[in-house]
Amino acid sequence: MQKGTISVQTENIFPIIKKFLYSEQEIFLRELVSNAVDATQKLKTLAAKGEATGELGSLTVEVKIDEDAGTLTISDRGIGMTLDEVERYITQIAFSSAKEFLSKHTDANAIIGNFGLGFYSAFMVADKVEIFTKSYKPNATAVHWVCEGSTDYEIGETDQKTDRGTDIVLHLGKDYAEYLQNSRIADMLRKYCRFLPVPIKFGTRTEQLPTQEPDAEQPENAETQEPQTIEVDNIINDPNPLWTRKPADITPEQYKDFYHALYPTAEDPLFWIHLNVDYPFKLTGILYFPRLLNNYEIRKDRIHLYCNQVFVTDHVENIVPDYLMLLHGVIDSPDIPLNVSRSYLQTDPEVRAINKHISKKVADKLEEMFKNNRPEFEQKWNDVGVLIKYGMLSDEKFSERAAKFCLFENIDGQFFTPDEYTEKVKTLQTDKHNKIVCLYSNGAGEQHSYETAAKNAGFDVLKFDALLDPHFIGHIEGKLKDLTFKRVDADTLSHLIEKEDANQSVMSAEQEETLQNLFNKVVNPNSAMVMMRPLAPDDAPVLITRPEFIRRWKDMSNISGGKRDDMFGDMFNVVLNTNHPALLNLINHPLAEERQADMVQQLYDLALLQQNLLKGPDLTRFIQRSVHLLQQETETAQ
Repeated sequence: MQKGTISVQTENIFPIIKKFLYSEQEIFLRELVSNAVDATQKLKTLAAKGEATGELGSLTVEVKIDEDAGTLTISDRGIGMTLDEVERYITQIAFSSAKEFLSKHTDANAIIGNFGLGFYSAFMVADKVEIFTKSYKPNATAVHWVCEGSTDYEIGETDQKTDRGTDIVLHLGKDYAEYLQNSRIADMLRKYCRFLPVPIKFGTRTEQLPTQEPDAEQPENAETQEPQTIEVDNIINDPNPLWTRKPADITPEQYKDFYHALYPTAEDPLFWIHLNVDYPFKLTGILYFPRLLNNYEIRKDRIHLYCNQVFVTDHVENIVPDYLMLLHGVIDSPDIPLNVSRSYLQTDPEVRAINKHISKKVADKLEEMFKNNRPEFEQKWNDVGVLIKYGMLSDEKFSERAAKFCLFENIDGQFFTPDEYTEKVKTLQTDKHNKIVCLYSNGAGEQHSYETAAKNAGFDVLKFDALLDPHFIGHIEGKLKDLTFKRVDADTLSHLIEKEDANQSVMSAEQEETLQNLFNKVVNPNSAMVMMRPLAPDDAPVLITRPEFIRRWKDMSNISGGKRDDMFGDMFNVVLNTNHPALLNLINHPLAEERQADMVQQLYDLALLQQNLLKGPDLTRFIQRSVHLLQQETETAQ
């Protein structure tokens, strides 16, 4: 068997870089500025060790546009390169000078480069690229390198560069004139370079000098001095963003100000978590809890990922658990494995470890808030409850921890942990199967009469009105086997708790049959079933109830956007109270057939109206019939 070496045709490398290496064309600016920052950080490292001597001077990176020349230039005053180093680091594609530097200086901070490909992103937009560079080394000679997007290049010494550092000059192609616009470059710098650890200058801005206090001896008629202004460097980034500082040194107002700098139109956050991990991986950042309420929409671009303060992506699905996509903020880690274009994450055990750590930190924060200030935690429940429920449905580990601070809210605005609530209602709300029945409503007033009846009977009613609640209720039932949930309008109270009826029917079997036949004429048998129940005389004469499993099925189907609810349509039960005076009168005092039919339909429609099931033409007919019946009563009274 023969051995060989895979060959690469280098003349094909530039078309590949232009088309396939980077997901977004504008990333070229991030890569070139990041390289300039790396060169600056390397110089700082060497200076700290005494290996680079002399005055460092300004270490600002500058981005300049020359619209007339059609060039975009990125300049730094960093480490620079010798002719040999240009040959080594520039002409050898995928040879990373950053990686080589880190192998020699393991204590270097915030070195961004990794793959040795960033420089070549310039050819995505440039027909020609020039490098003017001069090394920090004593007696170094400046070097000029030029390439027009092929494997051919020219290199030599030059006297056009006199100071230390590197200038990368991009001669933009005719199709890339947008990158000669100040606004376009400013937007890109704000997006990708906003928090780089070295000042980035882009143009200048006018700044007003502080006005002097008026001289007490100055005559009253003296001329007022005009405000004086000066031109200063326009530094577009914050080299020391909040997440790089110690939490103990940051005030709540500073946390809020940083949040509003990231999300200018947002309300104040509820609270935040400052991440600061050194082992087994490096991770810093700030995660904010925004106001969510129940009408939330999961935005998957609210958390920004940085690597050594370089923006990478706002799609962090792998590193942040799905339910935490509801949060806002920033995460920064040099240990997150990225693809070669630094555009997205690679699947890696390190990513999973960071994911679990973030989830644990969020659970720790919530538990701490619950224990230290429960009243304040309860005030925030309408916002954080959405995240907690979503997390419990998504993450088994989080669910186990959240059981300590997950809350049920009743319709009176009281809060209970699941254990507390079980203890509260078990005496009255335990059924004949020894299951504790948790009654609930949506809290919007639609089940008000049912809520009132339940409270009058001494029962407690919970409020579940969030989109996730049908799934959440099922989750709790799966965890707490002795607990079951039923909406207050799913049946009559005695049957909700599954105890024997306390009342006996005053109707005979023959009277009940007569009553049922009357209602069978107006109730569609395909969608409803008529049943008799001996309820209290002051209960409603006719009730509409919907079996719990059907209502819950429909709710969950609506959340998922499916059509499974068509399986059951609008199925419900029509419960006739055989002890109600109105129904007794209906069969004991026969009326004219037409009037009797109107009364039956009226009672049935009232029950439908109570459940918001009476709509369209049926509602119009109900209103007309109500007016007609009132007129008849008025005429009879006269």
